[in-house]
Amino acid sequence: MKDTITEYLNSRFSEVLLPQRDINTNLLYFTIKKEALPTVVQTLKDHPEFAFTYLNDLTSVDWLGKREPRFEVVYLLRSPKNKHFRLQLRVPVGEGEEVPSIVSIFPSANWPEREVYDLMGIPFSNHPQLERLIMPDNFIGHPLRKDYPLEGPGQDYLIEDLLTIHVNEDIAG
Repeated sequence: MKDTITEYLNSRFSEVLLPQRDINTNLLYFTIKKEALPTVVQTLKDHPEFAFTYLNDLTSVDWLGKREPRFEVVYLLRSPKNKHFRLQLRVPVGEGEEVPSIVSIFPSANWPEREVYDLMGIPFSNHPQLERLIMPDNFIGHPLRKDYPLEGPGQDYLIEDLLTIHVNEDIAG
């Protein structure tokens, strides 16, 4: 299966595949340009032989000071048709750059994309509701970034303010 997928992606998407790094993993992985992400994911999902119809995970890595571009969004796809064969797609993204959303392909990407946006500050273009998921609406910064201060930025959040924000949202919505 590894050879078939590798051959297919190299022949069909050679212009969007980026050079592979030597990493210690038992997963087949490809690093691709962010602009091609929706096309590659849709193709892998629709291809009758591969059928990567399950988005297993979507997360991000902060390579602060170790690699450029700084961030990488990582997608783990599974193919139930092929004994749950797993494939990892890695998408490098620089500070302030957007990654295309794959919510239209995998609706289950909605909350993981929001989580990556909230905690790492990586925005997803064409996301249907890109807003904070975990941190309060008035939180400043992205706490999973490696340069985020361990003690926090010294913000004092008043419980009354948070309650007021959410009570007003409930009344208005």
